[in-house]
This record gives sequence, structure tokens and C-alpha cells, in this order.
Amino acid sequence: MSVDPAHDLLHGAPPDADTLAHALAPALRDSCRGCLGDIRWFRAAWQRGGAATGLADWSESGRVTPVLIKMPLGPAEHRWTQALSRAGDRALPTPRVLASGTTLGHIDLCWVVMERLPGGPLSQRLTAQGLEDMLAAAADFYHAAARVRPIDLPPPQHDWPRLIHRAREAVRQSGLPDVHRWRDALRRLEHVLPDTLARWNARRVCVWCHGDLHPGNALHRPATPDLDARCVLIDLALVHAGHWVEDAVYLERLYWGKPEMLHGVKPVTVLGRLIRDRDHAAGIAHGQGLADDDYGALADIRRALAAGVVPLDLDNEGHQKYTHAALDVLEKVLPRLPH
Repeated sequence: MSVDPAHDLLHGAPPDADTLAHALAPALRDSCRGCLGDIRWFRAAWQRGGAATGLADWSESGRVTPVLIKMPLGPAEHRWTQALSRAGDRALPTPRVLASGTTLGHIDLCWVVMERLPGGPLSQRLTAQGLEDMLAAAADFYHAAARVRPIDLPPPQHDWPRLIHRAREAVRQSGLPDVHRWRDALRRLEHVLPDTLARWNARRVCVWCHGDLHPGNALHRPATPDLDARCVLIDLALVHAGHWVEDAVYLERLYWGKPEMLHGVKPVTVLGRLIRDRDHAAGIAHGQGLADDDYGALADIRRALAAGVVPLDLDNEGHQKYTHAALDVLEKVLPRLPH
């Protein structure tokens, strides 16, 4: 019989997250030098796959800090979560990490212990101020991420011509009430796609995008002796190189079907202003920072591409109000696209 139950779990039948977490808890406490107290594991409604989350207290130098444990993490999320916690700024745009590692016992597995913030994500009580706070955290995230790692990777590539062509084919079988409008809009999008993609592919790759910017991934941190009160961003698994309008349009499109939930906040406009203000405060000359004069045109391109592929995912995005709103967006921006 093995003396390492975690090893048996990982090399036998695939374990569920809770079983694996309990098996690895002793090794986790050993790795935390005795600072980690009793762990209360739980599964959040938003969690998928084999991840587990635990709550505990961290005791060190006479100070007790509530913490959150996540394991296993993907390598990218682990790397960014840990690196940004060491950015050396009182206004950290992500939670502070107290311990982390890439192994537990003899198991290769990424884990992290980070500060646990009171209250829930901003999505639980979304307000205009909360949205602006989240966008401010995103603007600070871009500067902090660039300090810990230069933009040294290309952005993710998508075969947009193939995707838009598939969307046209999907519309024919979709049963959408606006099928004729969809077919016309996608035909027009295909017609301007070469020039539109040439402009999109020529955009500046100037930030590490968060990749999943929404109020469920934002929390408020109260002031502490070493950190300022502010909004922070979590869940960094989708960080990638790109342009900041990708994050802004991603947030915007989540509410195409329920625009009232944005409380009048325009993500692209607000984030553009915040980035420009930060460039100015840092003494960065116009045109040399993250602010672009033509970010509105880039946002229109991203809106068109995001709206154009909605018919490919009707199982997840097929709510009639949302698909109708996506079509309205596509028809609105089509005349403004490069052609």
C-alpha cells in the first residue's frame, strides 16, 4: 500500500478536486512553513474542471491574515498571479500572494495562497462606480504587467475569414428571427474583411490584456498598512499580448443584451480616458504611451468581429435579446469599417 495517497490519486483514476485537495493539504501546510491554519475547502458555482479553493488563516509575525488557496492552477495563471504580487507597488492591481509553488510533496502542481478580501465580486452589486473602479484596475494592471514582463509574445491568432464564413453558414440553419438581416450583415462584413483585418493586424501590441475582464473577476480591497484601498483583478489564466480595446470590448459585449447593467458607463471611452490620464501623470509624451488617437476605430473592428461570430455559439449566446443586440451592433459599425 502506498504511503503517498496524493501520488496514488494522480497516477490512478482521475481524482475530483475536493479529494485531491484534502490529500495534498498536509504537503501544502509543510510548504507554508507552519503559517497556514486549518483549511476549509469548497467548490464555487463558477469553478470548472479540477480546481479546488480553500479558506484559511495565515499567521506570521503576530499578524493573522485571511487567505484564499487555489490549486491546481495553470502555469500562466500561476506565473502572472505570483509576478504581479511582487510588483512593489502600494496600489497592487491584483491580490497579494503570501506563498506559492509549482510542486507539493513529489507532485508537479501549481498552487497559490493569496490574501482573502472581504465581500464578494463586484458582480454581486454592480454599480457605475464599481465598473469605473474595475476599469481603473485594468489600466493599472497594464502598467504593472509591463513592468514585470515586456510584451514579448505575439497576440493570439484567429482565422477570422473562416469564422465569419462559418457564421454565414450557421445562420442558414439557425432559425434566427432576423435571418435575412444576419445574412446581409455577414455578407457585407466578408466584403470589407480584407481591409478591416489589415488594419486590425497592424494595431499596436502594447499591453498584456487581462483576457477575462468582467465584474465577477473584480474585488475591492480595503486599505491595509502596506497596501492602498482599491479594486483588484483576479483569475489571470487568459492573460495575453494585445491592445487594451480587446478587454474593453469584451466587457462591453457581455452586456449587449442588457445595456442598462452598465449604468451608462462606456467601457472603451472610460478605459481610454484612464489610460490617457496615466500616461500624462507619468510624463509620457502623446503617442508614446498606451493611449491611441484611433482607438475608437480599433474598437469598432473588434465589435464587428465579436458580433460576426455570435451565430457560431448560439448554445451559449443564443438568448434572443443578446443575438438581436449583437446584430444591431454589427449593422451600426459596418459603415465605419475600413474598406
